[in-house]
Amino acid sequence: MIGSSYSTFYGGRPIYLLGIPLLVYASFGVAAYRTVYQLLFWRFFQSMGASPGLTIGSAVIGDIYKLEERGAAMGIFFGATLLEPTLAPIAGGAVAHYSSWRTMQSAVGVCGFGVLIFMYYAFPETYHPCQRGVDKMEPGTHPKWRPVILNPLRPLWMPRSPNLLFVSLAAFTGILSDYVLQIPIAYTIGAKYGITNEALIGACFIPAGLGNVLGSIYLGRLSDKKNIQWRAKRNGTWCAEDRLRATIPGALFYIPLSTVLSGIFVTYVAGPVGLTLNLLCLFLNGFGVDGVLGPSAAYFVDSMHSRSAEAMAAYTGFRQVLTALSVSLIIPMVEKYGVLVTDTSSALLAWVGWL
Repeated sequence: MIGSSYSTFYGGRPIYLLGIPLLVYASFGVAAYRTVYQLLFWRFFQSMGASPGLTIGSAVIGDIYKLEERGAAMGIFFGATLLEPTLAPIAGGAVAHYSSWRTMQSAVGVCGFGVLIFMYYAFPETYHPCQRGVDKMEPGTHPKWRPVILNPLRPLWMPRSPNLLFVSLAAFTGILSDYVLQIPIAYTIGAKYGITNEALIGACFIPAGLGNVLGSIYLGRLSDKKNIQWRAKRNGTWCAEDRLRATIPGALFYIPLSTVLSGIFVTYVAGPVGLTLNLLCLFLNGFGVDGVLGPSAAYFVDSMHSRSAEAMAAYTGFRQVLTALSVSLIIPMVEKYGVLVTDTSSALLAWVGWL
C-alpha cells in the first residue's frame, strides 16, 4: 500500500528503485538470522520490498496496453510471475535437501540485485504525461528536497465499493482452495503415496504452477474477447464488468470440482493412479484460480485506471489479509476432520464466492 500510494504521486520507477534494494538486503538478513524474532523481522522487510512488484506491475500493464489488449497482457504478466510456484518448490526442495534453505534466500538476494541493475538502466517511467501527482503540483509550492507525506492506508477505502469488495472476496475464496490443496501436501499426497524426499514433494507443485501459467494466459485473452464481444452488442458502450464473464468457468467448475475430487482421490484412491489423479486436480485448480485472479486484476485496472496501482494494492492486500488469517486453520482442520471434509468445505466456499 505504501508503494502504490507513492507510485500514484511519484510514478512507478522510483518505487521499484527503492523497494528492490530493501528486498535484496532483507533476503541476506533472512539467510543470516539466528532467532525466530530475527526471521520475522527480516521476512517483514523482504515482503515489503517485493510486494510493490505485483501492484505497480499491474499498473504498468494498464499504462502501456489498450483496453482491448489489457487482459491478455495481464495474463502474460501473471503467468510469468506464477512461474514461481512451478520452479520454487523444486529448486527450494532440492537446495534444502542437499544444502540449506539459507542458500536459497541468499540466491534470492543475488537475483534481486540483478533485477535492480536491469530496472535502473532499462525500465522507463510509464505514467502518461501530467498524470502523476508530482506533475500536477504548482511550481514552488513544495520544496524539492522534502518528500510529500501521503496516507499509505488510503487504498484500504477502495473495497467500500460493493463491486470491488465482492470481486476481492470471490478471488479470496478461489485462491484459498489453492492453499488448501498445496499447504498440507506433505501430509496429504506425500503421506498417502509415501513421498518423503523434499525435492519430490516440491515436484508435486509443478502441475499447479503450470495450471497457474496456462490459466492466466488463456483466460486473460478470453476476458479481452468478452470485453470486445459485449461492447459490440451494446453498440460501442463499454462496461468494465464484461471482463468478469471470463472468470465463470474457473470459479464455477475448475476450482470447486478439482478441490472436491482431490479430497476424494487422497481418501479413497491409492497407488500411482491416485497420485496421477491428484496431480491432475492440482493442475485444474491452478488453471481455474488464475483464470479468476487475472481477469479480476484487469477489471480493477480498467475500473480505477487513474489509481490502478492503489486499486491493485487494495485488491491484493485485502485478499492476502483474509488468506493469512485462514491458512493457519488448514492443517489443524486436516488433522481433526480429514482431507475430504477440509477440501469439500473449501469447494463450497469457492462456490459461494462465485455466487
